[in-house]
Amino acid sequence: MVFRILAFLGKEWHSLNEAALLLSVSALASQILAVLRDRLLAHSFGASSSLDVYYAAFRIPDFLYVSLASFVSVTALIPFLIEKMGNSREGNNESRKFMNDVFTLFSAAMAISSAAVFFLIPYLSSLVAPGFSGAERADFVSLSRILLLSPFLLGISNLVGSITQAFRKFFVYALSPVFYNLGIIAGIVFFYPIWGLEGIAWGVVLGAFLHFAVQIPTLASHRFLPSISRHVDFSAIRRVITVSLPRTVALSLNQLSLVAIVALASLLEEGSVSVFNFSYNLQSVPLAIIGVSYSVAAFPSLVRYFSGGEHSQFISQIESAARAIIFWSLPITFLFIVLRAQIVRTLLGSGQFSWADTRLTAAMLAIFAVSLIAQNLLPLLVRGYYAAGNAARPLLAGIVSYGSTILAAFGFVALMRSFPEIRYFFESLLRVEGVPGTEALALPLAYSLGSLLYATFLIFFLKRDFGKEFSISLSRTFFESFSASFFMGFTAYQFLGVFDHIFDINTFWGIFFQGFLSGIFGIIVGIVVLILLKNREFMELRAALHKKFWLTRAIAPEQQEL
Repeated sequence: MVFRILAFLGKEWHSLNEAALLLSVSALASQILAVLRDRLLAHSFGASSSLDVYYAAFRIPDFLYVSLASFVSVTALIPFLIEKMGNSREGNNESRKFMNDVFTLFSAAMAISSAAVFFLIPYLSSLVAPGFSGAERADFVSLSRILLLSPFLLGISNLVGSITQAFRKFFVYALSPVFYNLGIIAGIVFFYPIWGLEGIAWGVVLGAFLHFAVQIPTLASHRFLPSISRHVDFSAIRRVITVSLPRTVALSLNQLSLVAIVALASLLEEGSVSVFNFSYNLQSVPLAIIGVSYSVAAFPSLVRYFSGGEHSQFISQIESAARAIIFWSLPITFLFIVLRAQIVRTLLGSGQFSWADTRLTAAMLAIFAVSLIAQNLLPLLVRGYYAAGNAARPLLAGIVSYGSTILAAFGFVALMRSFPEIRYFFESLLRVEGVPGTEALALPLAYSLGSLLYATFLIFFLKRDFGKEFSISLSRTFFESFSASFFMGFTAYQFLGVFDHIFDINTFWGIFFQGFLSGIFGIIVGIVVLILLKNREFMELRAALHKKFWLTRAIAPEQQEL
């Protein structure tokens, strides 16, 4: 049985459809486990100071991971590795030497950086979590130091993931994020009762190790386990760094904005860090399924069109993917806003997670949803510029947008404190009157503003750089999808009132069926509207479900953060 399992793990997936389906199912499984992980945390702690410390402890290791591990990302290394391998199916000395060199330098850089950060964390804690008490700051330092092991392990996993995908062993790498979340869940269920909060941190480390370890059998079968090089070829490494640097800087800016938001949240009501992270994680689910999926699928064609001088095809590909993203994002936006309380209560509402926690998390989720289209478009727009060999545009837009996010977070909190009527307006709009800690609503508001600015800047630059007007095609898609989504949301909202008198919404199944059935009726109405409007994207979706189609070889996106 063990040998059969190992053989399946090492299977080479030649069918493009099989590989794409496999990666999609794995992404869905990973997101389900991520929601289960958050539910366990919500059940055990609620929005508490302990969970604030746990979430804040990720910020320094996350920044270190993005700053260094993104240099050895799957996206950056696969083209170089395939180039070195040539026509070899099992690799050659040149490709092995290249990966050994990358492994050597990354390990050295990560070891030195981690050691330095290990000793600096007590001093950095006042910047990352200025609102924590002495005991909370001590826990923050302890957890952050344990979590420093994760960037190294996930970085190595991304590095070897380039190898497994180059050999078309998609199943192995697709399993990695699933095992990562399983490790965290093990920490919550088994390690926390023994070691407390540190046990959950060790669960994260276990997950990071499993993320890497699941790929070891494949590496061993191809005799491609990385090792330390005595003599490094720096010319090849410089090429990798040149390609990766703009993306690394952009990701680091995003992490800096999150560090600033968490620092500000630590100064607000207890539980603000936790509530922000719960809502951020929930709104990230459609981002992983829609935004990342379409951008990854479009990227190979974008590179081919631009390098071949087919600029009209290049921009049409971006336009086509953008229409699809808008088509899917608007309905989810309306459902998140209308069914926010049912979604949060069903997924997180148990144990220590109170009704006040639910209401505040749901309000934040609604604010995040406002920028859902922008967040889903960003991966596509950024990759479009990368495909065109222009990393300056997204970097410049990112500097302005993430800087605006940080300034807006502090500014919005100050406004809510100085002008209570502004806070009361958002409390009334989002139905969180009387809930403590509503100043924290300024945080997702600032993040959404930054995302909208970022997407707006890139669309403006795209029009100017490539001389293509999107207004007619995208405006029609937006209008049709918005119309269907509006009627869908209106219908779902009306049925919430109907089912409120049928189900006991004080129970799990009652609030689940209230939200689920209301959403189903809303979706049916939305589909009818799309049919009446003869929506192009809906017709293409129907056609795709009735015929076979070939996809380019799937490349799974690497882990973006801890």
